[in-house]
Amino acid sequence: MAVSAFLTDATLCIGCKACEVACKEWNHVPADGFTFTGNSYDNTNALGASTWRHVMFLEQPATLGPQITGTEEPFRWQFLSDVCKHCENAGCLEACPTGAILRTELETVYVQPDVCNGCGYCVVSCPFGVVDKNHDVGTAFKCTFCYDRQRDGLIPACAKACPTQSIRFGEVTELRQEAQRRVEQLQERGYSDARVYDPQETSVGGTHAIFVILDEPEAYNLPPAPEIPTIHMKSAWSAALVAALVVVLVVCVAFAF
Repeated sequence: MAVSAFLTDATLCIGCKACEVACKEWNHVPADGFTFTGNSYDNTNALGASTWRHVMFLEQPATLGPQITGTEEPFRWQFLSDVCKHCENAGCLEACPTGAILRTELETVYVQPDVCNGCGYCVVSCPFGVVDKNHDVGTAFKCTFCYDRQRDGLIPACAKACPTQSIRFGEVTELRQEAQRRVEQLQERGYSDARVYDPQETSVGGTHAIFVILDEPEAYNLPPAPEIPTIHMKSAWSAALVAALVVVLVVCVAFAF
């Protein structure tokens, strides 16, 4: 079975939030309320237990790339629909003690709410800050990649609803190639800061949510070099072993004298 992925292109997103609405409607995700964040026109603010797709509104000075602003100062709007990355090496999956998080036959990362015990280990183990716990329900939630729709041969609701094809759904290798072609097109048009975000050179090993962005990843709250916590286990166990050996040596020396 083909390995599926998202390709989200920030240069095509118009900030309509159709993906957010479609995600909520299909998955019966509860409302986020009407809190005014003060962060531009962004009312959902971040991914969370009740926000599985989040459209970021980014106002920034445009120092790179051609602009048509009509103002004295260069300025541009950026929108990006963020989502769970469904990592190749998923920190949340490795941390889950109950087997509530599994990798499906579609290579996506799925949380089984009826198995989750609400321990929260997955929340702190996600390098992207995606997984969140609903404290009213007591369990963790995140994007399911519309697993039920994919099993029936349908594409995820967010990709289906996107009016500009900013969110593409398809086979991961093909989408990675498409992302590179898109970046080349943008750079030819003068957007020298265009790039692909898909951290394959880290312990995450690449993602199933690939992004075409302008500017640095940090501008979109994307870590430039995400790492899963378990990469530190080897050094931690090595340090513990060395400490244990030192203690044993000290005890032996003490008894010797």
